[in-house]
Amino acid sequence: METTLEILTAPALSGLQHGFFTRKGGASSGIFWGLNCGPGSSDQAEAVRTNRARAACALGVSPDALVGVHQVHSPDVLTIDAPPETQAEADAIVTATPGLAISVLTADCQPVLFADAKAGVIGAAHAGWRGALEGVLENTLDAMERLGAQRENITAVIGPCISQQAYEVGEEFMERFIVEDPAYSRFFSGGPGGKAHFDLPSFSLQRLRDAGVGSAEWIRRCTYSEPELFFSYRRTTHAGEADYGRLLSAIRL
Repeated sequence: METTLEILTAPALSGLQHGFFTRKGGASSGIFWGLNCGPGSSDQAEAVRTNRARAACALGVSPDALVGVHQVHSPDVLTIDAPPETQAEADAIVTATPGLAISVLTADCQPVLFADAKAGVIGAAHAGWRGALEGVLENTLDAMERLGAQRENITAVIGPCISQQAYEVGEEFMERFIVEDPAYSRFFSGGPGGKAHFDLPSFSLQRLRDAGVGSAEWIRRCTYSEPELFFSYRRTTHAGEADYGRLLSAIRL
């Protein structure tokens, strides 16, 4: 079994240890083959522990210092200075503590890594459509500022997520955005059969830029269209599979 990890990094975050982990190099098998880092999946717990330990090692921390949250598609942000004793419900984490790797899990939703390298403050957010619409990205910036970051010095990078081409949505979904702001109609385009397709990363980039972040970019990789590298909730659903793996994205000081 291949054990070499394949980790995507962003030049904009160079100088900080970080990674958008792919499914390459993991211990899981079957529908979870590869580096499934999701304890909430029905994968074997031992395989998930092994995968998370490999990721922690790649980040230069112990498995206990690889910190995540119980993600619930909320706009809530957890601020930490040590590994929490229990996993809190939230969808983003920020810290200014060296030696902690903060992480999120995704399988089509956006993993977003943040850093103000000058201030020594980092963040990680899980942003699906609901979290992005309800303000998880802006709340992450606010929480980083409370730790001493300056918004204009913060870099935000969106990792692999579902692209517009693969993200067909219904009319009610689109209405939800347009009721919030009619200008959001520009993030929807017609697809085959007249169905709307939503551009999640472009929407989030706009939200980040409107919030005054120093720089924001998308790594331009689609989870749905690259099954050899990424887990995808939507692809799993279309294939009629029972469950799916979760990709880890993490950053540390």
